[in-house]
Amino acid sequence: METTHKVDVEVLKKSLLQRRPMKERFKLPMAEEQAYAYLLAAIKAEVEYRHRTFCSNEDVEKQLHDMASWLTSPSSSFGILLCGGCGNGKSTMLKAFQQILNYLRISKPYNDGTYGIQIVDAKYIAYLCKNNYEAYRKLISVEMLGIDDLGTEPTEVMDYGNVYTPVIDLLTKRYEEQLFTIITTNLTPQQIRGHYGDRIADRLNEMVKKIVFNNGTYRTDKLATPV
Repeated sequence: METTHKVDVEVLKKSLLQRRPMKERFKLPMAEEQAYAYLLAAIKAEVEYRHRTFCSNEDVEKQLHDMASWLTSPSSSFGILLCGGCGNGKSTMLKAFQQILNYLRISKPYNDGTYGIQIVDAKYIAYLCKNNYEAYRKLISVEMLGIDDLGTEPTEVMDYGNVYTPVIDLLTKRYEEQLFTIITTNLTPQQIRGHYGDRIADRLNEMVKKIVFNNGTYRTDKLATPV
């Protein structure tokens, strides 16, 4: 009886998985070393686009290696959290990844176009929720999404007396659907838990790999008095 019971569980599991296929997380079709080189080239291009000079250091090399490793290796997480202080390269890393996808034009399965990532500011998510809810609903479910500056948006917005939590609802849906998401934030993990609550923090723990940017700002302030 015990053996039969185990077999029945396995049969049921396979049947349920066939009804709801598991999503395969996106990976770059290359070795980690090549992904590192692509990311490095793309970051250099982003820096030069802003009329700055790229300077490598141990922090940047580690960030690049961590990003390249995650993008080319099997992982149960389906997102990345780039966290750290202001001006230390998080948004640049996100934009570099976007440019790589645009350059490589990696084909999706079943001739369904090529991969690309949409990047939006967290404040814009709140704006859409209040002013264009249909566009907000579509944004929630895009295949690959980059959220820049998480934590700068209002947690709640009101529309005709209805209270919405735009980013919380978006992250909840993307967690449930296991949708590829890259997030940049100046908040620490502890601040994220305090800002969004245990429920979202716990989901993010499962959802994302964390890459910490410990280096200081690259935006040198030439003003005598800090602003």
